Order: sequence, then C-alpha cells, then structure tokens
Amino acid sequence: MARVRFFNEPDIFRPFEELRQLRREMDRLFESVMGRRAWPVTGRVFPLVNITEDKDAYYIRAELPGVRPEDIEVSIEADSITIGGERKPDDLGKEVSYHRKEREFGRFRRVITLKGGFNADTAEASFKNGILTIKLLKAEEAKPRQIQVKKE
Repeated sequence: MARVRFFNEPDIFRPFEELRQLRREMDRLFESVMGRRAWPVTGRVFPLVNITEDKDAYYIRAELPGVRPEDIEVSIEADSITIGGERKPDDLGKEVSYHRKEREFGRFRRVITLKGGFNADTAEASFKNGILTIKLLKAEEAKPRQIQVKKE
C-alpha cells in the first residue's frame, strides 16, 4: 500500500516561526536606519502607568517601587508630562551574590502625551506606598459640554 504525505515539510504553516522571522526582519530594518537596536531586548517599560480621567481631570498613576520621593522628577511641557528619576540599588554590601536579579536600577524617564488639553498651573503630584499620582485638571475647552437641542 502506498503511503501518501499530506504535508511536505516546507508547506506546513508555522505561525511562530513566521513571527520570529518577521521580528528579525524588522530588527534588521530598524538597525539599518538607526545604526543600533531600536528597542531594548528586554522590552520592559518603567515605570508602569495607568491613565484615567473623569469629567474634571486626568489621573496618571505610576508604579515606582523602591524609589524615594526625592529621587522623582515630574515636569510638564505643552501637552506632555515627563516622569523621571533614579532607582538606586539596595546597599547589601560587597559580599552579596544574587540568585536572581529582576529589578533594574538606574535612571529612568517616561514621557506621556495627553491630547485632551489640561491646565498645567493646577497640576498636583503625590507619592504614597510606591505609587506616584499626578492629577491634571482639564482645560475648559476639553471638558464635556451639554448642548441644548432647540425645537424648530
């Protein structure tokens, strides 16, 4: 009895291999344009943020574990908020060897752009339990308005 092969090896659809190949090609493209890696290999973004809004304000909450309030810088320019600073390593002494090291240390900077419009003069920032909260009151033109419908 003859044996029939339904799939030849090159014809098998391998989505993960195709995604890896696409990633390699994109990396090569960005390296040729920028002359270096376009993004970090780890893919981590720090600090992690949640951005919410209500009818009056925008709220940015950034997780900054291990960062002291005096090591945080918040600045506003046009429609962007920059959160920067430094997370310093724990002072564990010279004789320490790590079994696992997942927390990174050093300077960080994250720029967040809000297109809705806010009043930079009334911005507030607070820090509690490793969470930085920035409150930005919306500009009057960015607030929702109720429009009266007229009967003709």
